[in-house]
Amino acid sequence: MGMPLRVRSIGAGLLALALTAPAVLLAQVSDADLADRVAAAVRQYSSFSIFDDISINVSNRAVTLTGKVTMPIKRDQIARNVTKIDGVRSLTNQIEVLPVSGYDADLRQRVAHAIYGNSSFWQYAAMLSPPIHIIVEYGHVTLTGVVNNEVERTLAYSLAQVPGVFGVKNELKLDR
Repeated sequence: MGMPLRVRSIGAGLLALALTAPAVLLAQVSDADLADRVAAAVRQYSSFSIFDDISINVSNRAVTLTGKVTMPIKRDQIARNVTKIDGVRSLTNQIEVLPVSGYDADLRQRVAHAIYGNSSFWQYAAMLSPPIHIIVEYGHVTLTGVVNNEVERTLAYSLAQVPGVFGVKNELKLDR
């Protein structure tokens, strides 16, 4: 005689639960938690630098990436890394690649040196992932990221005005 029906039912129920549990767990990931996971994946990408800036939007586990990076491989690899995160239902990759320009590359270095070489920003420069990002496109600088206070925000803006810069847009936010 085979297994009693009751035991088979419990076994089948446990098997069904085991097969559906991952899907149930994924459905319970909040958009905020998923956004944190995506942000961590972006920050941990080894080629992500102060010259790249990415924004993350998550709605119903659909992730949208926007921003600018200095190389196409960064855009592609970051998107690939994000799609591997448990809970991501879909990904829209709207990351733009900055144009290749020796002039812009030189400005990036000079603006970074002006800001992070200033003693007011040494604590940031020592961080694994410095919070001030410097986006340079056709000689125009955009500062993004986070600083502690309005004085630092204003100082970074002032320091970014190195010779050869056509304009600086200050999008630094205050860490509240």
